[in-house]
Amino acid sequence: MPKLGLGVYRNDDCKPACLAALKDGYRHIDSARMYRNEKQVGEAVRESGIKREDIFITSKIASPDHGYEKCLAVVDESLLNFGFDYIDLYLIHDALAGTEKRVATYRALLEAKKEGKVRTVGVSNYSVKHLEEIKEAGLETPAINQIELHPFCQQKPIVEYCAKNNIIVQAYCPLVRGKFDNPTLQAVSKKYSKDVAQVLVRWSLQKGLVPLPKSSQPSRVVSNADVYDFELDNGDMEAIDALDQGKAGAISWNPVDAA
Repeated sequence: MPKLGLGVYRNDDCKPACLAALKDGYRHIDSARMYRNEKQVGEAVRESGIKREDIFITSKIASPDHGYEKCLAVVDESLLNFGFDYIDLYLIHDALAGTEKRVATYRALLEAKKEGKVRTVGVSNYSVKHLEEIKEAGLETPAINQIELHPFCQQKPIVEYCAKNNIIVQAYCPLVRGKFDNPTLQAVSKKYSKDVAQVLVRWSLQKGLVPLPKSSQPSRVVSNADVYDFELDNGDMEAIDALDQGKAGAISWNPVDAA
């Protein structure tokens, strides 16, 4: 899985951004059923001229669709929308459906993996409690947990659990939805002659995360990936780490405390 991906949340016309990303070297696009743009992502992949097997595609199933049989049907619908024979990564989008449906949905995704429709199974917005639930059910460990994660909301207990259990953490909202006025971020940006978005992506990468920056503007998509010609030093990493506000720093729905 590529270490940097393009997020397409709230992008009703995501094909231009996807094409710009693929042209610039991105090989990872993060979609979801609830984004309603799987079809556009599939079209962009085909129009890019890049081999399907060279691009890593994610989709997700949200709680209204949870349940074993419903999940199996949803995976088939996603394949039809994308126009693909398989999806690289399928995630449970949230943990809001309750234990029984969560576990049943996860079992269905494992069945879809067994059938070759899905290559990798994971979760999103899962707390330690939800991850332990999978272990207690005797099911294989999720490969991925995608959560809101940026300097102001670092989700440390979840990240520590994932590290101990070899679960890769993907970071959504890594750009803090454009809230770039923090003095620390501004100072680090100026020091490296990089914009704040690039500093935030670089911080995520150096933390061992897989950031999923999103933009509907092709130029910003390209700029957000221009992060491999500099490295934040230890002092700057520590200064950014110190911005953590815990759950109070969340800027999205962040439903990790679902019952």
